[in-house]
Amino acid sequence: MKRVCCVLVLMLVAYPACVLSAREEKSKSKQTVYDFSLVDQGGKVVPLSSYKGKLLLIVNLASQSVYSSQIAALNELQKTYASQGLQIIGIPSADFGGEELKDPAALRRYYSETAHAGFPVFASATLTGVNEIPLYQFLCDPNVGLPGGEIRWNFTKFLIDREGYPLARFELDVDPSDIDFHVKIEDALAGKLKKQTPSDKAEANDDHDDDDD
Repeated sequence: MKRVCCVLVLMLVAYPACVLSAREEKSKSKQTVYDFSLVDQGGKVVPLSSYKGKLLLIVNLASQSVYSSQIAALNELQKTYASQGLQIIGIPSADFGGEELKDPAALRRYYSETAHAGFPVFASATLTGVNEIPLYQFLCDPNVGLPGGEIRWNFTKFLIDREGYPLARFELDVDPSDIDFHVKIEDALAGKLKKQTPSDKAEANDDHDDDDD
């Protein structure tokens, strides 16, 4: 009898913990980019929920990168699809090769006066390692975001659907000026682009390997 009572007590103690764990997991799975914020170049915290209903393209920028010509392509993309709901978000970072300006004033001048960015460019941020900002912890977590893990270099692009869920990830060598990329943006705007899966990522890597050969 004592044994039965002990088992029942253990079951009752374990039950709330199981329920709590399930609820936490469910809550985690429902997390979106709207749960995060960025800091603008004036030091103001901007919640990403202010972009609700938009198709977001989040790109880590680097003004001194050999890929910085993509900024002009991103400008053109923003201009072309803004009326349909596209919003590009730029996040400068010096994490990869130190290819971003470290002086905040110089950084502001570059993106406003040299690059003429037609989309919001936020303050420089840490996008990898122990000080990685929460948004990128979310985007790079394969359990809640997309396959691919931590970003490896500048100009990695994350496409976010109109409900705030990660939809697709494009690496640095995917040029925003390419017609194929425009087609993907158009499909996403129309709600026709399916969420990227690990198999999609593997196929893309195989294609790159074939190109190298």
